[in-house]
Amino acid sequence: MTVTAPVSGLLPALRRSAPVQALASWKGGVAGTFLILVVLGALFAPWLTPYGFDVQNLSGAFQAPNLSHPMGTDEFGRDVLTRILYGARTSLSVSAVAIAISLFCGMVLGASAGYFGGRFDRAVMVVVDLTWAFPEILVALMLVAIIGPGTTGTLVAIGVAYLAQFTRLTRAQVMALKSETFVEAARGMGASNAAILFRHLLPNCLGPVLVAGMLATGDAIILEATLGFFGLGAQPPTPSWGGMMSSGSGLLFKGPWIIMFPGLCIALTVVAINMFGDALLHKLDVRERVRTA
Repeated sequence: MTVTAPVSGLLPALRRSAPVQALASWKGGVAGTFLILVVLGALFAPWLTPYGFDVQNLSGAFQAPNLSHPMGTDEFGRDVLTRILYGARTSLSVSAVAIAISLFCGMVLGASAGYFGGRFDRAVMVVVDLTWAFPEILVALMLVAIIGPGTTGTLVAIGVAYLAQFTRLTRAQVMALKSETFVEAARGMGASNAAILFRHLLPNCLGPVLVAGMLATGDAIILEATLGFFGLGAQPPTPSWGGMMSSGSGLLFKGPWIIMFPGLCIALTVVAINMFGDALLHKLDVRERVRTA
């Protein structure tokens, strides 16, 4: 009896959660289902295809899409579908991990700057504004040039490129909330600055910042593909969607499927992320909650 009570209370809470409500809408449902399939395809790639992503078969090069190779083969006879599935591992993991690290660092930095203010706030905002003044691709290119090409360089470059966005957003949220009554009450009860910051302010900033992080993940996928297209991302034979498009760009008229299918995957994934993020933001809106309550 003592076990069923928390579970029964948990299920209604899950149904009321914003991600579940977003999945229940048609826009969030379509986008979320597609994203789940992409993630599952990346995770179970070894079991979904009989081919290896780096196994060459020169006699079978440039095969058009057929029953054996639904997306054809590339210039080395490698199965394009297999490389897309394995490439999803690289493109999605690098983008998601980079945004997660950037989101965490940006929230801590922005919350600290917004809460304490003063010289620390001015110093943080000077650095943030300097990076904000440059496009993300330019910041990423400069960092990759310093660190070197590869997965690690791409991850660091994407994380730094989007740090300013999350820092500014979190700082604005904290500055708007730090004068609220519940913060004054916590301070009056003797709560430390760290407790006020991490127990009261940051949890109330999570909604908008997490949605911004999800939307930024779509942009990060495009940025990772851009770096891969320039040969600065994951190095061969590790597949990535941008790298596949780079190798297929010179074979556009001989094997258009080599560049078409990775580009289509990038486009559909980014659109799905933006659609689900929009549905999630709609469900996080307080006015929407009141109307649907």
